[in-house]
Amino acid sequence: MKRKKAGGGGRGRKRAPRINLNIKADQVIDYKDTELLSRAIGSQGQIISRRRTTISAQRQRELKQAIKRARHVGLLPFVG
Repeated sequence: MKRKKAGGGGRGRKRAPRINLNIKADQVIDYKDTELLSRAIGSQGQIISRRRTTISAQRQRELKQAIKRARHVGLLPFVG
C-alpha cells in the first residue's frame, strides 16, 4: 500500500494566472489601440499565450497580427 506524501496535492501542472483583456465579442482588434495591445504583451516583450488570455484562436491570431503591425509602425517596442 502506497502512502501519500505530506502536503502537496495532485500531480497536475500549476495553472498559469489568467489575464483579462476585456475584449468584447463585437470589438475590432486594431493595431492603433496600443492600450489593449500592451496588456497582451508580457514583461519580456513576448505575446501572451492564448491559454493565459482566454480568448478564441481566431481572436488570438487577430491580436498577434495587430501587435506585429504596431511594432513595425513603431507604436510598440520589439523588446520589453
